[in-house]
Amino acid sequence: MTRSRVVNLVRLGLLVVILGAVAWALARNWSEVSGELGRLAWPALLLAFVLTVGAPLLTLLGWRVLLAELGSPVPLPAAASIFFVGQLGKYVPGSVWTVLAQAEMGTRLRIPRRRMAVAGLLSIGLAVLCGSLLGAVALPRLLARGSSSATAWVVVAAVVIGAVMLWPRILNAVVALGLRMLRREPLEHELHGRAVLVTCAWFTAAWVSTGLGVAVLVRALQPGAGVADLAIAAVCGFALASAAGQFSIIVPAGVGVRDGVLGLLLVTFMPLSAATAVVVVARFLAVVADLLVAGGGWAWGRRHHLLGSEA
Repeated sequence: MTRSRVVNLVRLGLLVVILGAVAWALARNWSEVSGELGRLAWPALLLAFVLTVGAPLLTLLGWRVLLAELGSPVPLPAAASIFFVGQLGKYVPGSVWTVLAQAEMGTRLRIPRRRMAVAGLLSIGLAVLCGSLLGAVALPRLLARGSSSATAWVVVAAVVIGAVMLWPRILNAVVALGLRMLRREPLEHELHGRAVLVTCAWFTAAWVSTGLGVAVLVRALQPGAGVADLAIAAVCGFALASAAGQFSIIVPAGVGVRDGVLGLLLVTFMPLSAATAVVVVARFLAVVADLLVAGGGWAWGRRHHLLGSEA
């Protein structure tokens, strides 16, 4: 048995264990959680879903800017098809399926596989960086199990660290080092500051959009939640939880990790049953949003021969 197959089997096993633990926890506390779920009104669910769908749409715009910067501008419909279908790869155990799927579809538009793969890896890296910087604001609250006076200092530190890490000269040096470690050829040309800034702005907006969706769910179950709680624990907290899930590449889509970290942040100001309901609904809405945009991308791709055999 090959090493990659063993790793994939381990990942599948961990995924089964995590899902089993989540199912057991839900079954044990279902009476309380189901009561909280019943309190979620349809307007709140609809608004949260719209905000959740906004995340992949905004991420697409950032990825498209990055791809154009690397030398392959792509019309928005084709870019959406490639990006959204490829994004389903994050639900498959493994760490490269998204990039591989996008690279394969890109060949139908005469985009070199290497360029598409580099764009995919760069977008993942920049998205995680933006999410980590935004999520760092919630870290003091997570550690202190409540509001913390260190939050303001963390905001300043995140801004400074982000400015340094996204400085074009430093970013290009880090990218070049990463490509050398992967034994890949360097970029055809360096990334410019404007493209990096625009890309990160779209990625940050995507994090905020989904975080606001979580905040809507929280406010529906905890009407007395303050603005600081919603901004730090829900918006920044979701970014922190998702970034933690991204780093845990051993399970697909950060299942269990993201949900656990988000739940720990939410219980600092709301009951466990309500926090669990928010986490469950937020995960469900995210999956439905991914399937919705991927379905649209698949339909467009099939019609324009980006999928399957060429006509």
